Amino acid sequence: MPKDMTLTDDIFTRRESAARSYCRGMPAMFAKGRGSELIDADGNSWIDFLAGCSSLNYGHNDPEMKAALVEHITADGIAHGLDLHTDAKAGFIEAFERHILAPRDMDHRIMFTGPTGANAVEAAMKIARKVTGRTNIIAFTNGFHGVTNGALAATGNGYHRGGAAMDLAGVTRMPFDGYFGEGVDTAAQLEQMLSDASGGVDAPAAIILETVQGEGGLNAASPEWVRHIEAIARKHGALLIIDDIQAGCGRCGTFFSFEEMGVTPDIVTMAKSLSGFGLPFAAVLVRPEHDVFGPAEHNGTFRGNTHAFVTARVAIEKFWAGEAFTKELAEKQQLIHDRLADLAAMVPGATLKGRGLMQGVDVGSGELAGAICARAYELGLVIETSGNEDQVVKVLAPLTTPVETFSKGFDILLSAARGVLDGQAKIAAE
Repeated sequence: MPKDMTLTDDIFTRRESAARSYCRGMPAMFAKGRGSELIDADGNSWIDFLAGCSSLNYGHNDPEMKAALVEHITADGIAHGLDLHTDAKAGFIEAFERHILAPRDMDHRIMFTGPTGANAVEAAMKIARKVTGRTNIIAFTNGFHGVTNGALAATGNGYHRGGAAMDLAGVTRMPFDGYFGEGVDTAAQLEQMLSDASGGVDAPAAIILETVQGEGGLNAASPEWVRHIEAIARKHGALLIIDDIQAGCGRCGTFFSFEEMGVTPDIVTMAKSLSGFGLPFAAVLVRPEHDVFGPAEHNGTFRGNTHAFVTARVAIEKFWAGEAFTKELAEKQQLIHDRLADLAAMVPGATLKGRGLMQGVDVGSGELAGAICARAYELGLVIETSGNEDQVVKVLAPLTTPVETFSKGFDILLSAARGVLDGQAKIAAE
């Protein structure tokens, strides 16, 4: 009789691709998610400070979103609709227009792309190239925009770029704000190079940036720098693309990460928490004059996600129809800052990074950051690293995390750091 391999071998090790990532450091068999909590098949629980890498900004299984989705499914609501008109899509667009675009004086149209952020970035870059007739895109050091080849060309991370196994063309990389330290204005450098006929940088179709570089180490651009970049784009006939895939949907304290900076991007890419429920859903917001694609010129079988339309509408109406949620986020971002300052004080030379509710601590090495996160997992906290050398301990908890849960999670994080640092000190003393 054939051997029952399920009794002797782990199904994931046996059958899942070696490309798997997060599960290597967090090998539990997760079975349930509730609010800011993950629960495994044996009933063990973890506080979630990762939130699907900012795809679960409103937590796991929000009850109102879940109820609306269940009602839609049990009533035989459309499950897949290509880009047909549906009541679910109309409900989402109307809510997004009323509560997100109109109050912010944004006239952008909504283009539904394939379900990943990378696909939204691909579409944004294609739009810019078609609008301007140019090919060059300016991106920045430590930026992360996805791993499909077009988006990967704009991504700085060498490990991910190596996965393409081919040349990645069409992008000029420039230094992000603060890349050379304080006192060096990298926007002025870019302006000078573009203004010099011998600067060696081709006239760009677009400049693409994250206001806070999530995977790049929580490098936060100043409002002044972002405004200067916008002025450069306008002067040189380029479109400004802001990638708000990780930093948007409230992660920086307001719905868009840039809305208090005084800029109006030509294109905004969105995904991750846009669905509100962790469902695959991405979109491009584009100014009407740049809405140049013909029918199906950028298409895909899953452009738009009808189930995500249902939950996204509820998320907008529940959290963004008034000011209460934004005020709550302001209080929580201060709490995060204060507790992370305690962590930074434990590590000589450590620095605070990020802003809003995507903050972290650069502890100086990927080895130390990884050890802290691994110990935190053992103690009941899911948290990850970021940065060019994975040296930043990064907090991406659900925005809806109760203050008490935040406090408990930070207690675990600090205990983990203390244990790791004490262990290192003991080894050094021997």
